[in-house]
Amino acid sequence: MAVMADFCPGLDIQVVDVDQKRIDAWNNLEAECLPVYEPGLQEVLDRVRGRNLSFSTDVATAIQRADMVFLTVNTPTKHRGHGAGAAADLTFVEQAARQIATSACGSTIVVERSTLPVRTADVLRKILSQGCGNHFEILSNPEFMAEGTAIDDLCNPDRVLVGGACGQAVAELTGIYANWVHPSRIITTNLWSAELAKLTANAFLAQRISSINSIAGLCEASGADVEEVSHAIGSDRRIGSEFLRPGPGFGGSCFRKDILNLIYLADHYGLYEVASYWRAVLELNAWSQRRISQMIVQALFGTLRDKRIAVLGFAFKADTNDTRESPAIAICRDLLHDGATLRIHDPRVSFADMEALLVVDADGVPTAGWFERAESVFSACDDADAVLILTDWAQYRELDWAALASRMRRPAWVFDARRGTNLAEAEAHGLETWQIGRGGPH
Repeated sequence: MAVMADFCPGLDIQVVDVDQKRIDAWNNLEAECLPVYEPGLQEVLDRVRGRNLSFSTDVATAIQRADMVFLTVNTPTKHRGHGAGAAADLTFVEQAARQIATSACGSTIVVERSTLPVRTADVLRKILSQGCGNHFEILSNPEFMAEGTAIDDLCNPDRVLVGGACGQAVAELTGIYANWVHPSRIITTNLWSAELAKLTANAFLAQRISSINSIAGLCEASGADVEEVSHAIGSDRRIGSEFLRPGPGFGGSCFRKDILNLIYLADHYGLYEVASYWRAVLELNAWSQRRISQMIVQALFGTLRDKRIAVLGFAFKADTNDTRESPAIAICRDLLHDGATLRIHDPRVSFADMEALLVVDADGVPTAGWFERAESVFSACDDADAVLILTDWAQYRELDWAALASRMRRPAWVFDARRGTNLAEAEAHGLETWQIGRGGPH
């Protein structure tokens, strides 16, 4: 909404939330206090906050004054009840819709921005119809931004998608985007196509990551190099080069959740083979993480007891502090269960966030090893038996392997799960190395 406020100074945009602590953080003028880290966000906020963008907990008043309400609530995967483990939990969507039905005044356009199951608009319509004397139009306008590049993605989108049945409502929303997005990049569809497009876009991106990770394993076994293979297949214009970089698996708030939602929909409509296909994408992602921890145990003589491992990166990708579904979580849990001592460095993730995710595993079983947050890469590597690179932060591409190698206990290893560091230099200083997708002798 900050980007929209920046390009549309004539709009009065109010962001509301029931969480006072979160709203206070958005109103704080200090960059380090923002709830999320995103390159470029502070600069945009400095231009619009207090001008035509404000943050408040007065939800009812904001809805009453609004001509258009954007729904951006969370839709987590259900943990219990019907559809548990796959279906989206629409509790927050329902609560928000009831609040809109109660507080809205006159004619209001309700815009779905969250990633939602297909036909969620029907749920909204039934609830909103209870708003006495009010008229509502529902649009679907899913976001296609990626963390770490969100500001640029919003300023220069590949496309803006608006789905709806009311031509006037669609025109009002597309007219807002037309202030900075070329009309050729604004796509209009029906409601259901827009809702499904977001789910399937994330599923296709996740599928590409799992596909190239499967080839990375084959490259290691056969002597091929995944970067050379990726370049060869990515040069085919029918395939393209995006999302063909191997790594420890996909993470973030969307991919796993949206694939699970797609699986639930396929099962619901009796498309069991389709559901099985997308389950395989998730299974391959879990394998991508599991094989890294297993390979580390094998390389370090079959046990991690009394072994120290420097873990570089805990966020699921560079330029964000988001740890949701980060591959580092499952990998670190596996290493801890084998008795490892982990020193974890990440420039944006706090110890509290690490602790919340690593004290117990996914089944609630306490992890066996010990971990701490390292303030620097150098302190993480003190007396370490291995370095494991899990996040593609730019600073990890310029590591001083001469200095780091002198701090480590020999024999020592470097495990590069991001193909983002100079392993030749590490090898020159006596370190054993492994790089995802690189076959042949190391």
